[in-house]
Amino acid sequence: MNEGPAAPEVGSGGPAARSDWVVESATSLLRREPWIEVFEERIRLPDGRRVDDFYTVRLRDFVVVAPFTEGGLLVLVRHYRHGSRRMTYSLPSGFIDAGESPAEAAARELLEETGFVAESWADLGSFVVDGNRGCGVEHVFMAAGARRDREPAPHDLAESTVEVATLDEAVERMWRGGIAELPSVAGLALASMRKNETAKSTPGA
Repeated sequence: MNEGPAAPEVGSGGPAARSDWVVESATSLLRREPWIEVFEERIRLPDGRRVDDFYTVRLRDFVVVAPFTEGGLLVLVRHYRHGSRRMTYSLPSGFIDAGESPAEAAARELLEETGFVAESWADLGSFVVDGNRGCGVEHVFMAAGARRDREPAPHDLAESTVEVATLDEAVERMWRGGIAELPSVAGLALASMRKNETAKSTPGA
């Protein structure tokens, strides 16, 4: 599972999964396992039109975790991200390894990147990164009761530091540009929504 990008469903003349678009052929233009594969697809649309150069990017699925301590503080990682060419705050995140479920990967990444473990978990959903190109699936989790268990053991190329902040502080950092990665922004937004829903449903809140 999740060993690398998967090839599109092609060649049968049947519809692509759960759609009326038919992928008639797919040519791999670039393949660098297990990180990326770029396909040029020939697609037949429901109205009969054909697109001869629709490009799909296959990336590995990954997890993003919004971990909260018993005191309600959010655990963040500050590090350099080469994609944004800057230092940024992020939620703990990482690729799903072969044989792992998204939930297992979320717990592993939280421990590796921050040294924290959590008592309870909530699955906040899975989302395709780019609606047209694919670019992997983001699996978002929220963890509660997070506590430091050991020193972090990150495998990223750049050094990182672990910090905690209130949810309001994290949101303010986002608005000021301190969180530069869309997956972390999405995870933060989903966690905020879940917390607001919980507060509204709690008597006396």
